Amino acid sequence: MENPRQLWDNPLQFVFACISYAVGLGNVWRFPYLCQMYGGGGFLIPYLIMLIVEGMPLLYLELAVGQHMRQGSIGAWKIISPYLSGVGIASVVVSFFLSMYYNVINAWAFWYLFHSFQDPLPWASCPLNSNHTNYDEECAKTSSTQYFWYRKTLNISPSIEEYGSIQWEQAVCLILAWLVVYLCILRGTESTGKIEQLANPKTWINAATQIFFSLGLGFGSLIAFASYNEPNNNCERHAMIVSLINSSTSIFASIVTFSIYGFKATFNYENCLSKVILLLTNVFDLEEGALTADNLDSMKDYLTSTYPNQYAELLPQIKNCSLEAELDTAVQGTGLAFIVYSEAIKNMEVSQLYSVLYFVMLLMLGIGSMLGNTAAILTPLTDSKFLSTHLPKEVISGIVCFINCIVGLVFTMEAGNYWFDIFNDYAATLSLLLIVLVETIAVCYVYGLKRFEKDLLLMLGHKPNWYWKIMWAFVSPVLIISLVIFYLTDYIRTGTLQYQAWDATQGQLVTKDYPSYALAVIGLLVAASTMCIPLGALIIFIMKRLKRNVSTLE
Repeated sequence: MENPRQLWDNPLQFVFACISYAVGLGNVWRFPYLCQMYGGGGFLIPYLIMLIVEGMPLLYLELAVGQHMRQGSIGAWKIISPYLSGVGIASVVVSFFLSMYYNVINAWAFWYLFHSFQDPLPWASCPLNSNHTNYDEECAKTSSTQYFWYRKTLNISPSIEEYGSIQWEQAVCLILAWLVVYLCILRGTESTGKIEQLANPKTWINAATQIFFSLGLGFGSLIAFASYNEPNNNCERHAMIVSLINSSTSIFASIVTFSIYGFKATFNYENCLSKVILLLTNVFDLEEGALTADNLDSMKDYLTSTYPNQYAELLPQIKNCSLEAELDTAVQGTGLAFIVYSEAIKNMEVSQLYSVLYFVMLLMLGIGSMLGNTAAILTPLTDSKFLSTHLPKEVISGIVCFINCIVGLVFTMEAGNYWFDIFNDYAATLSLLLIVLVETIAVCYVYGLKRFEKDLLLMLGHKPNWYWKIMWAFVSPVLIISLVIFYLTDYIRTGTLQYQAWDATQGQLVTKDYPSYALAVIGLLVAASTMCIPLGALIIFIMKRLKRNVSTLE
């Protein structure tokens, strides 16, 4: 006898699980970066439009499919059509790729959290060199926060071609991160240019992709979560709630982020002015207090005309301090989470407290998203009669976590951050767009929109209104096709793919070309998931054809 499917204790538990999955690290670091790059508050216009025409409809569609079919991604699409079983497999593959590297971020957050209890914070100042006569040369050329990130945390190699060894401290933190995720899984469903930028197509494309990836569409996690709902759960209302809370969190995170940007920029600007004033005062033997931030420019002109030769020799050492330049420096990803924020935290009162709170928050966001990612993998596996009859859920979960953890050790090597960037940039971009495009077409034109309407009527007591139907049948597919075309043309125009490598001698990032084997890995990452869709359909076609031939011979 088949075991009854586990259910959420109440609808609120389901909503919180979806919010925990959707509200992730991208809300904290990618959305503020996009706002800064594409017109500040003006970016909210295309963002909110994309939320209405793309985010909410597709989220509602995935929740409805999962709730009605009561299966993970593989089983749900197989019910709609056997030829679509590859769509679910593609979602599992993408989620597997994501889980491989995403938990490394939680490992880094653990590393920073453990170091947050030191006084002073270890990234507050540069360490001394081996002779204890001056600051470390690499740190002196950059900043204490960048030095702690690139040298103490990553111990990064000069290029992707120099693998280096596994950093045991990071490896231990990664194992801890996976242990926390596994323990949570065991508890089951209980724990889980301003306005002119609007004319720039990239602004709209980035607004659409931010909505798309922030909500986690196409990974299969939402279908998995919804499959544990009661059949009459109001997934329409929950789709709207999750979408709005996710976007509100992004906007709130931006307000906090821009406050920190302003704090950091002002601090760096004032620090730069102080160094220039001290340098000029000492070299030209000026009276203390004669040179201030207010009269710095006029004094520079005076010194240039009075001591032209001496000033010319000193000029390479005089930094050009600009508050605007500091504010215009856009940072995303790990640079924002582990460099910019730690830069601001170290200058706060009671910096240890704020550091602990910040990195605990990062862990909560990261682990919440990880539980959603692993649910997308585990639900189809535990739905499999063959696996579930031979192995208990705890063992299946343990095997998945163990495999991901072992593979994740690659990202703890000295060149690991470069491979992290490859997975982050290419493992779930084009693949997800194609997956969700096929999902939308499958529901509207394979399963049938009218049939889907009747299913929703049975579940919710009413049919979807014209807004949902227009978005599903026309607007969303056209939008996704546009995104796919944009990505392909953008990659073709870009030419050779490049990455940012850390140059210790300069204390800054430099651009390098990916080697051929890295390009091959990028191609495999994209092909491994996308090819599941046509291959799945082809295998089912061949199997049916063979079965038909066998029955004909009999």
